[in-house]
Amino acid sequence: MAAQKGSAFLLKISDGAVPPAYQTVAGLRTTQMSINGDAVVITSKDSGGWRELLSGAGTRSVSVSAAGIFLGSAAEAQIRACALDGSIAGYQLAFEDGEKMQGRFLVQRLDYAGDFNGERNYTLTLESSGEVAAA
Repeated sequence: MAAQKGSAFLLKISDGAVPPAYQTVAGLRTTQMSINGDAVVITSKDSGGWRELLSGAGTRSVSVSAAGIFLGSAAEAQIRACALDGSIAGYQLAFEDGEKMQGRFLVQRLDYAGDFNGERNYTLTLESSGEVAAA
């Protein structure tokens, strides 16, 4: 597998239509995705002292963190509206090799910051709600 550019790791938000159209969240400098799984332990006396886990069980989730420069784009306004409403929206993660993952996410956190002589920036954290799958 060839190395991929971090700048090509894009976060996109759905317009809510069927079929959805996705708009890139502009101005992001960093994007991070974490896939999490909670294990179901089925260890018993027959396990010989070794922990055993149940395959396919437990809770799986995806977390997305991003940070960037505030540009006032329509996608940023949509994310801010979702954060204020507590609503869940469709998002897509796109990678340089053409692979995409999409699902529904809640804006867990949205922070804005700015220095006196610098740009306004923001960070956000998304938590999945439901299945996140390859698109």
